[in-house]
Amino acid sequence: MMEENRTAALEKLAGELQAVNPVLTPIEALTWVEVLWEDFEATLARAGEKYQGEAVAVRFVEQQIKQHGAMLHRFNTSNEKFKHLMLGRDVQ
Repeated sequence: MMEENRTAALEKLAGELQAVNPVLTPIEALTWVEVLWEDFEATLARAGEKYQGEAVAVRFVEQQIKQHGAMLHRFNTSNEKFKHLMLGRDVQ
């Protein structure tokens, strides 16, 4: 059941991201949301913070979408974790 809730939350967030950045395909938007969510959770874990639940992760990703979502298609990095999101993109 918990996995179903997470999947629904990820799909909802991907829709929100696409609404502010129609350049992204549905798969790219979902991938960005998953990367942001996972990075947030990993950062908390590395910092030794107690996991506060999916609602906190959702709020974090929503904040990132509001602040940076419209420009995510322009993101450029050499980090292998994100490189697949940049393939074939004109980041100008």
